[in-house]
Amino acid sequence: MYKDLAFNDDDELIDELRDLDYNSDDYSLFDSDYRGLNFGDDFNNEADIILDVPYVPTDEKIVHAMLDLAQVTSQDILYDLGCGDGRIVVAAALERNTHGVGIDMDPMRITEAIEYASHTGVEYLVNFLEGDLLEADFSNATVVTLYLLDLVNVQLRPRLLDELRPGTRIVSHAFDMGDWKADEREACGSINLYKWIVPAKVAGTWQWQTYSGQTYRVELKQKYQNITGKAWIDDQEVQLKSALLKGDLLELTVKKDAQSRPVSFLMRYDAKQKQLLAAEKTLQATPAVKVSQAAKL
Repeated sequence: MYKDLAFNDDDELIDELRDLDYNSDDYSLFDSDYRGLNFGDDFNNEADIILDVPYVPTDEKIVHAMLDLAQVTSQDILYDLGCGDGRIVVAAALERNTHGVGIDMDPMRITEAIEYASHTGVEYLVNFLEGDLLEADFSNATVVTLYLLDLVNVQLRPRLLDELRPGTRIVSHAFDMGDWKADEREACGSINLYKWIVPAKVAGTWQWQTYSGQTYRVELKQKYQNITGKAWIDDQEVQLKSALLKGDLLELTVKKDAQSRPVSFLMRYDAKQKQLLAAEKTLQATPAVKVSQAAKL
C-alpha cells in the first residue's frame, strides 16, 4: 500500500501520515499473520516482510521532546514499540542512563539498532527484539513510546491498559489513542505529542473509616482516567463533589450538606493488596476496601 511513497530522514513529514489515506480494510494494518492473502506467483514470503506501519525515522528534536514529555530518568525502563533504528532507546540510554528495550518486526531495523547501540557504547543498557508489537511482552515498562498509526495504537490500547502498571507513562508521536483522551498534549513545531498515564482500575464500591469513626462509602464508575460516582457517610447519601484519578493516585472530595465543608481524601491504589491506601495524613483511618464491582461508564 505504501509502495509509491519515498520516505527519507530529512523530511519533516511525520504528522503527514494522516494524509496517506490508509483505511481500516487494509490487510497490512489488521491481519498480523496475513493468512488468506494472495500476493501472486512472484511474491517471495521469505525475502519480503509486510509491516503494520511504514518506517519513518523520528526527527532528533522530536526524540528529545518525547523523552522530556515522558519525564524519563535513570530509574525508568523504557520500551519503544516500533523502534526502527533504535534512536529513541539509544538517546534515553546516552543522555539519561535509562535501560531500554526496542521492539520492531523488521529484522533490518533491529540489526541497525543493535549496531547503533554498539557504536554509541550503550549496548549494556539496551536490548532490541524482533517481534509482533501486538504480542510482545512490555509489562515491566515504566515508559512506553510509540510512533505508530492511530489504528494500531487503538489495537494496542487494551493491552496497554491491562498489562502496564498504573502510573506508567505512554508518549505517542503524532497519533492519538481513539476515545482514550491524552492527559497531556504538546506541540513540537507542527507535530503533536500525546501523553497518557495508565490509570488504576478503581471502578466499584469502596468503603473506609475515619478517625472519628464515620464510615465512608463511594460507588465509582470509570472510563479510562475519568471517574464519576456517588458517596455515602454512615449510609446517608452525600455529594461526591469530585473524583480525580492520575495513575495510581485517586483524590475524592465529599460534601455532607450545604452547611458543611468539603472533605478530601488522597489515596494510592495498591495493586497487590487491591486497596486504596491513604497517600497523605488525612481523616482516613483504614484502607479503602472494595465491597463490590461497578460497571464502566
